[in-house]
Amino acid sequence: MSINRLGFTSSVATGRGDDGMTGLLFDDIRVQKDDLRTEAFGTVDEAVAALGLARAELASKESYGALSPNFGGLADLILRIQRELFVAGAELATAPESRHKQVEGKTRVSKAMLEGIEEILRETEAAIVLPNEFVVPGETRVSAAIELARTIVRRAERRSVTLAYHDYAIRDGVMIPYLNRLADLLWILARVAEQAESRSATPARVRARGRTSVAGKRQTTTPSTSPDGSTGSNS
Repeated sequence: MSINRLGFTSSVATGRGDDGMTGLLFDDIRVQKDDLRTEAFGTVDEAVAALGLARAELASKESYGALSPNFGGLADLILRIQRELFVAGAELATAPESRHKQVEGKTRVSKAMLEGIEEILRETEAAIVLPNEFVVPGETRVSAAIELARTIVRRAERRSVTLAYHDYAIRDGVMIPYLNRLADLLWILARVAEQAESRSATPARVRARGRTSVAGKRQTTTPSTSPDGSTGSNS
């Protein structure tokens, strides 16, 4: 049971973390809040919250009768991913000496979870039109929230890779492949969200030779020579 060090009763706050330490799962091992492990599971928590933005936007559309049937079961899928990320967070929040207390699929990412994400990725990718170049997020509120979650999952993946140098269980498990595949899936789901509202992804590169000024007027560009002697645009 947590010891309350506050001058009032709270079911959430205890004050134990005021020293910059936090407890891990199972055996209440204390680590610094900027520890590699804390950074990893904290980043997963951020991804869960970002996905909540996408799910809330879908719920808002439904409440106003504006939810296109083209979204299909996207809201349910997002909730499933959020719940799976709680499993990922639990694994990352477990010290190596407590790993034997984890349960596959509940407090440790399982191979079945990885395979489930891969199956959804394959089916969804085959069902939509994918852009053939880098795209700029922001076509719709739902897709932008999913893209935000994707970038946070990528950060969680990077933190997990760093942690894996110090935790053999993370290195030898399926955590890193799971996060890697999930980030790929989220990119595809952002395209699903765009196409559900009949929107096309915005290319990262401008195809026209001109550029638009702040005033909205089209400006022409003149060729310029790069250091290697080739000719290109100076925009």
